[in-house]
Amino acid sequence: MRLLRTGNRHRLSYRSPGLLFLLLTAIVPAAAAEIDAADRHAIQSVISRQIEAFRQDDGETAFSFASPTIRGMFGTAEVFMAMVRQSYRPVYRPREVRFGQLLTRRALPTQRVILVGPDQEVVIALYEMQRQPNGDWKINGCYLLAADEKAT
Repeated sequence: MRLLRTGNRHRLSYRSPGLLFLLLTAIVPAAAAEIDAADRHAIQSVISRQIEAFRQDDGETAFSFASPTIRGMFGTAEVFMAMVRQSYRPVYRPREVRFGQLLTRRALPTQRVILVGPDQEVVIALYEMQRQPNGDWKINGCYLLAADEKAT
């Protein structure tokens, strides 16, 4: 899945129609009993702190909020930041950030975030979160959707 820019709009490119179906059917509201208010606050705090680190070009801090899986994929903060700068401009330099509903996607808590990018384009970011053995939350992936696409 990739976010493509066509004119003034973003759209996602899917490798197969089945992937789109799985994405849309795999997103359901999280059960309240699974994630309590403290966890919701912690999840939003991790995302906010990573976005602030992006705004400050602090790659080491931004990378520290990534899960071990994501850290293993990119290896270094420099490689991670280069990917974010190139492919995630609305996350890297948002003009506005608003938290939406907490969902469950692929059995992971997934925070919906509405972002206004540097070009004024509105996108939905789905942040997959992963609880670490010590109880901390880390970001295990971020998927961008055009604002007019349904995430639920």
